[in-house]
Amino acid sequence: QAQLVESGGGLVQAGDSLRLSCTASGRTFDSDAMAWFRQAPGMEREFVAAISRSGGRTNYRNSMVGRFTISRDNIKRTVYLQINSLRLEDTGVYYCAARGTPGSDSVYLFERSYDQWGQGTQVTVSS
Repeated sequence: QAQLVESGGGLVQAGDSLRLSCTASGRTFDSDAMAWFRQAPGMEREFVAAISRSGGRTNYRNSMVGRFTISRDNIKRTVYLQINSLRLEDTGVYYCAARGTPGSDSVYLFERSYDQWGQGTQVTVSS
């Protein structure tokens, strides 16, 4: 059964750094475009970053350029989200998502583009 499992969240202080991981199983990972979304308390889920199946293309939400870095290791079947200089407003549940893209090296920014989601990992930033 295909699944995505996120890890790496936790309680951190403002200014800290964090690396989230999402490991896939049961999928042809190197054919999957991947993305991270997050949902802050009381808010709708929003796009954070996306990466193509090769890792050669990435895209970020404008407000996250510079502090967030998405990367992947196709051998380890894992996508990462590095977050630096964490802010209180980075608090939320972070979800990874996958979309099969055989023959394409595109990135996708919208929730509806993805066919599988992880359960999410909580990131809480304190002052």
